[in-house]
Amino acid sequence: MKNKNLNLAERVKAPTPKWFKVLRTVGIALASVGGIIIASPIALPVGLVSAAGYLVLGGSIISVVSQTGVKTEEQPQQSK
Repeated sequence: MKNKNLNLAERVKAPTPKWFKVLRTVGIALASVGGIIIASPIALPVGLVSAAGYLVLGGSIISVVSQTGVKTEEQPQQSK
């Protein structure tokens, strides 16, 4: 598979490197924690709820960007 000419759908479906899988998992966890804090049924300080909004935003961005990482094909080096 040539990685240079992938559209977005092909890029998301392509194999993801291990490091980006770890980042994606961390991003999902951050977004989940932020969502839990925002949706809590008890009254929380405004600063905590604002920080939770940033956790959701940051975690979502990390997850989406990490999902678009694609494994590259190793090209053999030609010695001169």
